[in-house]
Amino acid sequence: MPAPSLADKVPDLTGRLAIVTGANSGLGFGLTGRLAKAGAEVILAVRSVEKGAAAVDRVRREMPAAKLEIRMLDLASLDSVAAFAATVTADGRPLDILINNAGVMAPPKRMTTAEGFELQFGSNHLGPFALTGHLLPALRAADHPRVTSTSSLAARAGRLNWDDLQSLNRYVPFGAYGLSKLANLMFARELQVRSDTAGWGITSTAAHPGGTATNLQVAGPRQGRELSGFTTWVTKTFFQQIPEGILPSLFAATSLDVTPGAYYGPNGFLEIRGPATLAHVPRRALDAADSARLWTV
Repeated sequence: MPAPSLADKVPDLTGRLAIVTGANSGLGFGLTGRLAKAGAEVILAVRSVEKGAAAVDRVRREMPAAKLEIRMLDLASLDSVAAFAATVTADGRPLDILINNAGVMAPPKRMTTAEGFELQFGSNHLGPFALTGHLLPALRAADHPRVTSTSSLAARAGRLNWDDLQSLNRYVPFGAYGLSKLANLMFARELQVRSDTAGWGITSTAAHPGGTATNLQVAGPRQGRELSGFTTWVTKTFFQQIPEGILPSLFAATSLDVTPGAYYGPNGFLEIRGPATLAHVPRRALDAADSARLWTV
């Protein structure tokens, strides 16, 4: 029997400010449109301003009055993260919603960030970690701030090798991806613990899209090459599309019924597709000591 589904209705977000990373395509683009439709002002945090502009044009064809702004952010550069956050802080506005959505999946060869970190651990975890930290003052200035971290079903296979978080000794593409997605989930849970302890007032959640067809399947493992015929068939047959895939993150970031520190995903078989519901938290993400250690590291 599928888990109970949760309502996907978005409350009125008029006057609220949201940031969505990786907002020009895939889940980020879908989330941007739904937030804007609910009245939020959305900052599209993107690596390519040109692609961001194209995304804004697409949204405004359906919603001419959408309040959208493009700002450059490369999560694979901590200097870029700091510079982006500085512009938000300089605005002097409270930040109501931060959706750490952008990521990279399983490049076939080990690659690194600007600072030399393994690309997936750096872009998927360290970049969002630093971004959230830089934006804490703006988040704490909001009445009921939300931070939603995008994890993945791959987190279930994630392993934290404390002696080699950067995959220096052995790089396995999907192993490194699973580690980074496990780290996203652990970060979300630890952020809630620290918010509660320090009185930051932040509601931290995590979500995963199940099996959703996005550009990740092409951009990462295939380095931009088109999917094979069989893979395309599997994706179209078993994966859900963007409007369904965004529902767990949308619920986590906006619902009045959200549970602080919770994890959301699709309610169907193996959490691959379906409406949003509470997701299974992998055993390794339940270790509070490990989550605190990861934060410190």
